[in-house]
Amino acid sequence: SFIRRFLQWTELLDPTNVFISVESIENSRQLLCTNEDASNPASEDQRIQEAWKRSLATVHPDSSNLIPKLFRPAAFLPFMAPTVFLSMMPPKGIKSVILPQVFLYTYMTAFNSINGNRSYVVPHFIQMKYGLTNPWIKRLLPVVFLAVRETAASRTVLFGTSALIPEIFTYFFKRTQFFLKNPGSLWILKLSCTFLTMGLMVPVSFSIFPQIGQIQCRSHEEKIQPSTEETEIFYHRGV
Repeated sequence: SFIRRFLQWTELLDPTNVFISVESIENSRQLLCTNEDASNPASEDQRIQEAWKRSLATVHPDSSNLIPKLFRPAAFLPFMAPTVFLSMMPPKGIKSVILPQVFLYTYMTAFNSINGNRSYVVPHFIQMKYGLTNPWIKRLLPVVFLAVRETAASRTVLFGTSALIPEIFTYFFKRTQFFLKNPGSLWILKLSCTFLTMGLMVPVSFSIFPQIGQIQCRSHEEKIQPSTEETEIFYHRGV
């Protein structure tokens, strides 16, 4: 459910997860591989719970590769909140306009790529470039792109809300006597409001859609269908 996903993300987005060492991660994964109760993330064993949290916060579900520290989910808020704040500040020159935007889109693109589905993507780009819409071509595309719209919606909710709410607070704050006496307090309010809003919206946006998706086996190519007896196939959508 959304609530369970939200609560889980509030734990995984703990900034301290950025600094989990490789040794600690390896120990956690070793515990999960050798303990009989490790298959149940809801195990009452505190060691198992911590091992699952460390693994989910630092290891990619598709490739099992370690996620670079700067691109772990826990690093998203510390990097993005100041950038969003700077993007909303009155421009003082061409650099103050361009640099925050460049950093924001560069980091977000790298984050989405590193934490996304690791499936083969070339057919999708070919379809986009040449406008190929034949049904048989769509069958060749990786299942990950059934979730592209969901990723876009998630990021729109995140950044749209994180930019809108501080502006609303700023609009009303400028009309208070406190602002007239302390005009320098405006940027403190705006920065605090941006961090608080994004601090809430990051787990909300990551929780809107489940990370695990499913697709009916009959929608695959005929050559793939005989390879499994399952009626549904599950896949990792990406963050």
